[in-house]
Amino acid sequence: MRDIMTISRRKMLTIIGGGTILAATGVSTLFATTRRPGKALAPWEAAGGESEPRRRALSFAILAPNPHNRQPWLVDLSEADTVTLYRDTERELPHTDPYQRQLTIGLGCFLELMAIAASQTGHAVELDLYPQGEDGPVAICRFREGATPDPLFAHVMDRRSCKEPYSAEPVPAAMIEQLSPLADIRTEPDDVAKIRDLTWQAWLTEMQTERTLMESVELMRFGKAEINANPDGIDLGGPFLEALMLAGMLSREAQADPASTGFKEGVRLYEEMLFATPAYAVQTTPGNSRADQIEAGRRWLRLNLTTTSLGLSLHPVSQALQEFDEMRPHYEKAHAMLAPAGHTVQMLGRLGFGPQANPSPRWPLETRIING
Repeated sequence: MRDIMTISRRKMLTIIGGGTILAATGVSTLFATTRRPGKALAPWEAAGGESEPRRRALSFAILAPNPHNRQPWLVDLSEADTVTLYRDTERELPHTDPYQRQLTIGLGCFLELMAIAASQTGHAVELDLYPQGEDGPVAICRFREGATPDPLFAHVMDRRSCKEPYSAEPVPAAMIEQLSPLADIRTEPDDVAKIRDLTWQAWLTEMQTERTLMESVELMRFGKAEINANPDGIDLGGPFLEALMLAGMLSREAQADPASTGFKEGVRLYEEMLFATPAYAVQTTPGNSRADQIEAGRRWLRLNLTTTSLGLSLHPVSQALQEFDEMRPHYEKAHAMLAPAGHTVQMLGRLGFGPQANPSPRWPLETRIING
């Protein structure tokens, strides 16, 4: 649920000077209108198209937020009325998520979205977490009839992680009250300023540590063809970004080189985004077991849907919660600032009013099914 230098149309205009790069590279209207990675976005359009209740619920579950868009879920449908969920061990983030904590939170988001979608066909989902320990399935999920439809489902297709500057408009007290069962909402100016600085310093640490930077760079998908071929990781697409690629201003090599102009501009834009944040949402758990991490993911998904229902934007900025050595000072500071004694901060997110974001690419459901 982290991101790196995702550049919007508004940001891109600051780089290309109102169109000079588009003109210099001969980018036509036809080019601009054909840059949508339709194959990678097809799962959003296909959601709900399955008739079998488990498959229908899963067609929505694969749209869940997850770290670096790794989509670390595999499901077995060989047992009737049951979904057995596994973590795909080939989709790990060994440098930024060495203990798979963030990936496990992503699996919690998946499980909650599956349960919400299942409720629409009158099915409750009973979860048996880690029935064989951590080396076995993450959860055995049994579908039972008798559920009441969850009203949050109405916002599933509009849910996003908005990685843009937010307006200075404060989050109204009434909205904070609605969100407070799901997260600790921080709005006090001094508190917000300290968290902004923490998120910025932590992001710089990730970018300035070679192995964690390269973990992100290796997961970047440059342009429509790469995104369609591998609809996971960090998608860098659309006509403006692809115009920069054509002009040689955006490349994998440049993103791996902190001395490059493109890298430095990305840092400036990311700083602008991080500091345009009027509030933060914090989620903690008393412990840090796998069950705690799954529960944090379930709550994060509900928080994301609730913010969507209120017209608010939410964006995870959890770099300070990563557990690699160079991040330790920020990790300790985050826990001192944000968690009750002994608790673990599981998620930290920017909160405010931002623009509508585009959906993220997804692998088709059939690629996530290993049996059935």
